[in-house]
Amino acid sequence: MKLNRIKDVLGEKGISQKWLAEKLNKSFSTVNAYVCNRQQPSLEMLYRISAVLQVKARDLLVDNDYKQI
Repeated sequence: MKLNRIKDVLGEKGISQKWLAEKLNKSFSTVNAYVCNRQQPSLEMLYRISAVLQVKARDLLVDNDYKQI
């Protein structure tokens, strides 16, 4: 399930995963897991990512309509 839009925002801004990993002081594999939605960043990390990318944190989240299952 896709929960974040980090990959989309990186693409829109022309920023590499390697660059983001360096700015966050995280390994490339951790950032890659976030980008590929294999792992989700903590709320604190989501805010750090948004600050580095200069976007609102909500812009990094998938906007799914709430549907009752």
